Amino acid sequence: MDLRETVGRIPLLSTNATPRDGDLWIARLKEEYKALIQFVKNNKDSDNDWFTLSSNKLGTKWNGKCWYIYQMQKYEFDFEFELPVTYPTTAPEIMIPELDGKTAKMYRGGKICLTIHFKPLWSKNAPHFGVAHALALGLAPWLAAEIPYLVDNGVISKTN
Repeated sequence: MDLRETVGRIPLLSTNATPRDGDLWIARLKEEYKALIQFVKNNKDSDNDWFTLSSNKLGTKWNGKCWYIYQMQKYEFDFEFELPVTYPTTAPEIMIPELDGKTAKMYRGGKICLTIHFKPLWSKNAPHFGVAHALALGLAPWLAAEIPYLVDNGVISKTN
């Protein structure tokens, strides 16, 4: 599936609100959940279920599990992120703490590197992108690029 098809299958968001905007943020959060529900449905329909996700009550802190299948082995990781106060103008920084320090494409604390490809795309499409877009266009491609590299170079193994 190409970039346009991926984006086209996830509803774009219309409410431009930060977590500090009260009722307007609640409207944005409802749009976030609708987009996530559609994204999960799309993934399940295409037999591509690869993450679970939950948030705190305010929708500002998120955590879950993501997995990547490589060479018939499932590699599963906890991930988390907080929405920045300038969200949705600023993309969230997704962290996989257990991979901290294991790849050059990661910042301190386990933040995955999204600066080159994803952040320009996000800034061009804000405020219409949301959490589902961050997962589909940020975390998923990062896993697809990095997990095979980490496995092939013996940095991670199935027993990790």
